[in-house]
Amino acid sequence: MKERFDQVNGINLHINYEGDAQAKIIIFLHGFPEFGYAWHQQITFFASQGYYALAPDQRGYNLSDKPKGVKAYRLDALVTDVAEWIKQLTPHKVILVAHDWGGGVAWALAAQHPELLQKLVILNMPHLAVMKKHLRTNIKQIFKSWYAAFFQIPLLPELLCRLWNFRFLTQALVRSANPDTFTAQELENYRKAWRQPYALTAMLNWYRAFRYDIGKKHPEVSVPTLIIWGKKDSALSAEMAEDSLATCKQGKLFMIEDATHWLHHEKPDEINQMILRFIRE
Repeated sequence: MKERFDQVNGINLHINYEGDAQAKIIIFLHGFPEFGYAWHQQITFFASQGYYALAPDQRGYNLSDKPKGVKAYRLDALVTDVAEWIKQLTPHKVILVAHDWGGGVAWALAAQHPELLQKLVILNMPHLAVMKKHLRTNIKQIFKSWYAAFFQIPLLPELLCRLWNFRFLTQALVRSANPDTFTAQELENYRKAWRQPYALTAMLNWYRAFRYDIGKKHPEVSVPTLIIWGKKDSALSAEMAEDSLATCKQGKLFMIEDATHWLHHEKPDEINQMILRFIRE
């Protein structure tokens, strides 16, 4: 992948990209605790299919800027980063693919700025209104989300994540994925990103800032949307996928029975083909 920095919304975003800059744009948004590199198998594939494929390190991650303070990671700032960046890239609508916390940004962006998107693809992240509902009423999901509550504590989560060469974070990836999903080199790439100054705190601030947005309303999405969900996700209940589909005016849902939260790593060829079919419809 090629790399560059784009200045947007007062910060610098590190961008991974491949393909012809004049081609149709497809953007990939990562979640926690990854960074733009997480999409390398998708970027290479979609560039080969004639798209201009880009994946930023979102604010706080890897080589992108890391503003200080929890409030710098409120949803409005995260959405504005991507919306303003799209406007810089092109006057045309783009395709947006997102996973985990990147999916939260994508859901909000699609609701607030439908004029920027041609198609939306979400991997294992519920619509934010659905997430809030389940965190209030779904006992199973409340227990699954224990780590999000732990991350609210100052300093201690950073200390735990950094211990023993980031063992907590690497094991969180490895144990929640199907066997042999992440290679040793991929895990080392993640460790290198987590070692960046202030990175751990900035990444955790995404969770800490959500409390400021808990009362925000999240409208339905009119952009044609594909939800792809790994049913073996240990952190997010599959029933939230069906509820999220109900928030889409033009939505489709594909449940993958033997995939986990990390489905784009476990089944890159299958996921790539599913996305390709949807965006070419």
